[in-house]
Amino acid sequence: MGNQTFKALVVSEDGKGSFQREVTERDLSSLPDNDVLIKVHYSSLNYKDALSASGNRGVTQQFPHTPGVDAAGIVEESRDKRFTEGDKVIVTSFDLGQNTSGGFGEYIRVPGDWIVPLPEGLSLRESMIYGTAGFTAAYGAYKLKHNETGTDRREVLVTGATGGVGSLAVALLAKEKYRVVAATGKMDERSFLEGLGAKEVIHRDSVYPDSDKALLSARWTGAIDTVGGKMLDAVLRQTAHNGTVACCGNVLGHHLHTSIYPFILRGVSLMGIDSGICLMPMRRKIWNLLAGDWKLDMLEDISSEVSLDGLETEIQKIINGRQIGRILLKHRHAD
Repeated sequence: MGNQTFKALVVSEDGKGSFQREVTERDLSSLPDNDVLIKVHYSSLNYKDALSASGNRGVTQQFPHTPGVDAAGIVEESRDKRFTEGDKVIVTSFDLGQNTSGGFGEYIRVPGDWIVPLPEGLSLRESMIYGTAGFTAAYGAYKLKHNETGTDRREVLVTGATGGVGSLAVALLAKEKYRVVAATGKMDERSFLEGLGAKEVIHRDSVYPDSDKALLSARWTGAIDTVGGKMLDAVLRQTAHNGTVACCGNVLGHHLHTSIYPFILRGVSLMGIDSGICLMPMRRKIWNLLAGDWKLDMLEDISSEVSLDGLETEIQKIINGRQIGRILLKHRHAD
């Protein structure tokens, strides 16, 4: 395709420890030499994208860089026989948007092993309203369900409930007939969470116990915890017998200081959600669920659409903990 250019958000370092974000033109030749070139129609904004866009070297080591851990689009060129021109595809996680140029550009070039064919029943747009957040939420719900969590009371907690992962977790668990308790610091969003299916909305501070006892009264059968740190410890110590806690976030820290008693006295299971490197058979299974039995009918209601030029405001929101629902990035050539 020669020296064709495309628009992208580019994060650059000034050499003094500061980073700037700018929507600019890039050459296709600047993309990595991977097997499949994809014209990106949609992406979405995740917390990891905001970290990359801010110069966080735990996410991205080399700058200038284009973030975007999610992308959905159409194959333009392929050296991989599994994909041909015109195929509709999804790419989420792996190294996309971290050290490999990501979905905040109108083109990506990635290995074939990262690509999921768009499942029947799902549009490119819908796939990116889900994005990594929806995939992560669904993976957590899958682990709770297949660990037979909630067969007695079916009451589960979702922390960080107004965020991307949290809001979709609330909706997916409600669809599966769990009684969802949504924990949030944004109590003014109660109606939003109830609209997703939450039966009870509590302030996140009420999850933290007054006691430092190693085991506390059970309050829920299971949980999807999106924030980690001391919240995860509090959730574990209040989970009922044979309950399951799925862990997928570290906003409150990457260390876990807790007691062994929930595990050896109540049989609680702590299950990690490896959405970044999830193996392809499971990855396809989760996407097929999101396109089929678990497809939500309120996707447009929980998302807001922006262009590349509108990303800056949304990046600031997510960094400051003010994101509600999902932010969908629509590129100019999208349908």
